[in-house]
Amino acid sequence: MERLLNIHIEKLPEGVYLATSDELQGLVAQGRTVAETLEIARDVARKLLEAQSQDQDYLQPIAEQFNYPLVVGQ
Repeated sequence: MERLLNIHIEKLPEGVYLATSDELQGLVAQGRTVAETLEIARDVARKLLEAQSQDQDYLQPIAEQFNYPLVVGQ
């Protein structure tokens, strides 16, 4: 089952990116690029969700329609 998780990404002074989430406690991921950071964050989120109780729904299932922020650089 897919879940929707909002994460916050920021570029650190060291030049790497850091991803965290207010929705999933313990999610912290760092990468050299945004894409790498998102990939690591996805893996960390999967492992955290597997470790949590199956009885509780921490994240809402993905709906048929949803908004997604798309960042486009020039």
